[in-house]
Amino acid sequence: MKFNANGVEKVIAALLNSGARRATKYLQPGAVISACRPCYDGKVGSKRDTQATIVVKLGVPNYEERQFIKMCQLVGEKFPVKKIQLKFPPGAK
Repeated sequence: MKFNANGVEKVIAALLNSGARRATKYLQPGAVISACRPCYDGKVGSKRDTQATIVVKLGVPNYEERQFIKMCQLVGEKFPVKKIQLKFPPGAK
C-alpha cells in the first residue's frame, strides 16, 4: 500500500483544527493513517501552547479501528471512507 503526503496532511490538519486527541483516515480495510496527540491529566494542551507533539501511524489498523472497519463493511460503506474519524479527550469528572 502506498501512502501519499496529501492524506497525512489532511489527518494532521483535522487533528489540529478540531482540538481532538486522535484523527484516523481509513484508506482500505487493512490500511489506515492515524495521528495522535499525547494526553496529560486528561488534557491535550492549552491554547497558549506554541508547539504540538504529534505521533503519526501509517499501516495496519489497531483493535478499535478494525471494529469500525467491520461496521463500515456491514453497512456497505465504500473505501476509502470520506470523513476523518475524530476522538476527543475524556470530559471532566
